[in-house]
Parts: sequence; C-alpha cells; structure tokens
Amino acid sequence: MRHSLSLLAALAAGLLTVPAMATDYPLVLDNCGFALDIAAAPQRVVAIKSTAAELLLSLGLEKQLVGLAFLDGPLPEALAGAAAGIPVLSEKLPSQEVVLEVEPDFVYGGWESNFAADGAGERPTLQQLGVASYVAPAACRSVKPAKLGFDQLFGEITEMGAIFDVEDRAATLVAEQKAALDGVVADTRGLTAVWYSSGTKAPYVGAGSNAPAMIMEALGLENIFARVDEGWTSASWEAVVDANPDVIVLVDAAWNSAEAKKKLLAENPITSKLDAVVNQRYLIIPFPASEAGIRNVPAVVDMAGQLAGLSF
Repeated sequence: MRHSLSLLAALAAGLLTVPAMATDYPLVLDNCGFALDIAAAPQRVVAIKSTAAELLLSLGLEKQLVGLAFLDGPLPEALAGAAAGIPVLSEKLPSQEVVLEVEPDFVYGGWESNFAADGAGERPTLQQLGVASYVAPAACRSVKPAKLGFDQLFGEITEMGAIFDVEDRAATLVAEQKAALDGVVADTRGLTAVWYSSGTKAPYVGAGSNAPAMIMEALGLENIFARVDEGWTSASWEAVVDANPDVIVLVDAAWNSAEAKKKLLAENPITSKLDAVVNQRYLIIPFPASEAGIRNVPAVVDMAGQLAGLSF
C-alpha cells in the first residue's frame, strides 16, 4: 500500500500513534503542485539552502548527501561534524551543470526559485534526466501554501522520513521538537512586534503567513503586519513608527547583521525615537532560523528566554 499525504500529516500532527515502519515504494507525492513518484530511497542528494541541508543532516542522512549549496550561514555545531566531508558545490545558487556533475538522484531545494533554468534546473527537466526534486512546502509559490504552522513543519519532517525510509528517525525528531515547543509559555503582556528582516531605505518585514508570523505567535507577540497575507513584505519606516511596536525582532545575517540594524535604527531620525529602539527591546534570530525549518522550534525557545529578560 502506498503512503498518502493524509496519513503522513496525521502522523506528524500526533493524531496517530503507530510504530515506525519501512516505506513501501513507489512513494507517490504531490509536492508544490508537482507529481513525484519515488521508486526507492534516494542515494545521491544535493541540498540547496540551509533549511534543506539541516533537515537531512538531522535525520542522519549525511552519507546520502553528495553536495550542499547556497547555505545561509554556518551549520549548527551539532550538525557541522556530520557535514564536514560533504562538498559545497556553490556559495550561491548552483547552476544545473554544477548540480548534475555530482550525479544526484534527488535535489532538495529550500526555495522553489532554486529550480530555475538559470539555477539548479527546472523540475520537469531534472525529472527527464532521472533526478527527482523536492521544494520545502512552506516555500512553494506555484501553489500558495496555507498559513504556516508547526504541524506543517512536522509534516515535512515526516515526509522526508518516508522518502528516505527513515521514518523512525523522523518520528523521533518530531517528538523532540514537539516537546521543546510544548515547554514554551507564550508571553501574556499583549506586546506588539515588528520582524525586521532586511532593508535600509525601507524595511523588509515578516508578514502574516510564514515563519515570522508562526514564531511571533508562539511567543505571544502581536505582529504589526499580520494582516498582510504574505510571508514577508516591503513596508515603510513611517508605518513602523505609526505602530510603535513594543519589540523589534532583528534577523542576524552575514550580509545585514543585527548590530548593523541596531545602528541604522538608532541613527535614522524616523526610527530613533521608537520606544523599542530607545530601550533596546530587541530579539535576535539568526537568518537560517528565520525561514521555515528545523531551527524554528529552537529559535522560539531561545527567543522566549530573550523576551522574558526584557523590561517594560
């Protein structure tokens, strides 16, 4: 019997409690509107973006990884050792030629845009070449995903476990993440927040439907841009000032650090008088943890601790 997405979703949501079992191939999936028919567990895998690489490494699949690419920052210490021998094919988005040189049978992309003619290759083209491709569901654009919740993330972990026939490892990882998330107590002070991802002249902020919204809701923060039905959106400093958020979440990226953001906010006449800026009410999240992936739950735990330490 083939696995169904409804079964996988139910397992991830904790609605079913059955012993982990071996995958019954072929495994038929609909991934971001693209049909996958996986005949056997992939053996030669390329992971593009940190979210894809970190999930596979967390499932103990380093021996199947023949290449990493377009990582958003250093891997977590717990995963860095396992990844030590895996080639980094490109610091940026790899070309199809670079990807095919390592003869993969599976390419896992953290963004749907990774699969472009001027990138890793279009999905139908890769399929014709015998290479399966998978897009992180939260990053789908061909089919607009539902508002992201942790159950969807757990579903992706479970689905990867089925694809690679490591369902027991996936179940363990989901259980660990659920336990950590259950230990977080949401703040009850009615605080508002803005998620400052990037941008200088105008801020690029977390909106209402992807990882930023999910994380802020778990923390008990009211996102001032929650009504925008996107994952992220371009805003204006004037809109931020008008909302005067109690807390500012700063995404710490190598190309736009949290410290650089603090400096800009303090020096910008429009934002310098914000209560959160004057009182340094910041929460910091590393960029690789700011997109939908296995770092979201640890980020919530860490940021809850940061939030508890702020005074108002």
